Amino acid sequence: MALRRIAGWMGAFGVAAGAFGAHALKEQVSPERLTVWETGARYHLIHAVVLLFLALLPEQKSPFPKATFWLFFAGILIFSGSLYGLVLLDLPKLGMVTPVGGLCLILGWGSLARSAGS
Repeated sequence: MALRRIAGWMGAFGVAAGAFGAHALKEQVSPERLTVWETGARYHLIHAVVLLFLALLPEQKSPFPKATFWLFFAGILIFSGSLYGLVLLDLPKLGMVTPVGGLCLILGWGSLARSAGS
């Protein structure tokens, strides 16, 4: 149940981030920064759906380890979070953290592929 709640909140925050970017940020930041925000929101929402998929699987029958869920979760937080912070705080150094989040997402997909094949 907790994983479903996390997935639900991540989806809700992803929608809110997308709406915030489309409405509140549109006139406040450069088009380049808005594109960065949109990238963060897109990856956030896509991977929130993956979290929901993983959370809905019956635990006793699921071939996916919990680590898969947490890799995606960390990836959303770090990848999208660093992009949001880069835009809102105007801290380009946050861009150095973004690849760590991307690596978590890649590892999440790899974990999903590996465990699905067993």
